Amino acid sequence: MGIWKRVLDSLNPAQSEPRRLDYLNEALALERQGDFTAALTSYRLGLRENPNDPRILQNMAIAFTKTGQPDEAIRHYRRALDLDGTLSGAHYGLAFLLIKRGDPDKAAEHLRAFLAKPPRGPDAERWTQHAETALRDIEEVPEPRAVVGSA
Repeated sequence: MGIWKRVLDSLNPAQSEPRRLDYLNEALALERQGDFTAALTSYRLGLRENPNDPRILQNMAIAFTKTGQPDEAIRHYRRALDLDGTLSGAHYGLAFLLIKRGDPDKAAEHLRAFLAKPPRGPDAERWTQHAETALRDIEEVPEPRAVVGSA
């Protein structure tokens, strides 16, 4: 009976096409297991199929951050935001990477964008409070004053 099933399946193109893997969900599962390097591989495969998917880019940026690759994370967050400027998670992640890099002005822009449309959900309040505190800290830093010398 196996041979007849293969013959009949070969006559139906929908049945004979290989199933596409859901690389995004595979990568997210790998991240939950703590395997961020393998998750990045799955994200790259997903990006090959969908090069303009901002969700994949945003999640890649998170994985790059967790694997100690902040420059790659920043690059992927920026690309995700170029595709979809409303991604609050990308604004949030990019803001904190920019703070670490020493660029508080750009970080503040992204914190404001995040706070303008914060996410909803069980952890949203914690992220919102964190962003508000960081923005307040940036805004409270006094501007450096020019030193006027006396002759």
